[in-house]
Amino acid sequence: MNSSKSPGLAGFGILKNTTCHTEKKISVFFSIIFMTVGILSNSLAIAILLKAYQRFRQKSKASFLLLASGLVVTDLFGHLINGAIAVFVYASDKDWIRFNQSNILCSVFGICMVFFGLCPLFLGSVMAVERCIGVTKPIFHSTKMTSKHVKMMLTMVCLFAVLIALLPILRFRAYQIQASRTWCFYKTEHVEDWEDRFYLLLFSCLGLLALAISFLCNAVTGITLLRVKFKSQQRQGRSHHFEMIIQLLAIMCVSCICWSPFLVTMASIGINDSHSKETCETILFALRMATWNQILDPWVYILLRKAVLKNLYKITRGCCGVHIVNLHMWELSSIKNSLKVAAISESPVSSKQINLQPFSSTGQ
Repeated sequence: MNSSKSPGLAGFGILKNTTCHTEKKISVFFSIIFMTVGILSNSLAIAILLKAYQRFRQKSKASFLLLASGLVVTDLFGHLINGAIAVFVYASDKDWIRFNQSNILCSVFGICMVFFGLCPLFLGSVMAVERCIGVTKPIFHSTKMTSKHVKMMLTMVCLFAVLIALLPILRFRAYQIQASRTWCFYKTEHVEDWEDRFYLLLFSCLGLLALAISFLCNAVTGITLLRVKFKSQQRQGRSHHFEMIIQLLAIMCVSCICWSPFLVTMASIGINDSHSKETCETILFALRMATWNQILDPWVYILLRKAVLKNLYKITRGCCGVHIVNLHMWELSSIKNSLKVAAISESPVSSKQINLQPFSSTGQ
């Protein structure tokens, strides 16, 4: 009786009659495995990005590396915080009434679920916009997209995601324990109030909008790069653009595959109100699909690097026995090698050597 009157235990009503069951041992095992793999993968990706940022400091790639580092760091903390809470809930036999009397843990869990869900999607769209500006408006990018501005953008994106996550708390709406009793989120069962529908639709619409912006900007960037490639034979300094657009396309594909089921499911619940046909198992499956995004994101930077792609190309060419395509753009080290070539060509010694070559050949 006390718990039914307590506002902090408003979400415990769904714990009595639920048809969504999860095996404790299997769930704990997979939660620990996913959290461990995610932490290790993101840590390795952070090390690779930091090393690349220290070695490769031209502005055109420095801003991209800063945004990518922010994305991977967000995924890392998402695994640490959400994974630790999930393992604790499973280890406590999902007895929320015992360890969540004041609803603080559920509120923290819900805030983290929203923040670490939206923030990577926002950062992916910002990275796509940054690359689109860098390719289509290089002068504007070189003057406006400085490290200071990129850090401000990172801060603004994080603050906006925090605001969305704190919105129910500011409106005195508690996050709800879901039917599986393993996580907290907006109210997804018997949604009748307009404000509960608004939060679900806001979350899903913002996520889908971020994916749409990523798709549009990556399409514009890819088309622009292909036009430049076919029109000009001077490919020096372009390899880093192709490397980054490949990584962005991979991030976009991973985000769309992993997040679309969950975002569409939340939108369906928000639109259909209490008549939604989404079951607990469907929501839980969509959530696990979204969790894979934080595991796969860092592998984009681990695997889709220029050195790895060159080796994969050599292996493929060796297996096929034919020259598929001339990867001259991957053989140059972007701006660095371009500056070397320019310095050598402008050197008086090199010009003398070039002028003397015809005479030496005729003398022979």
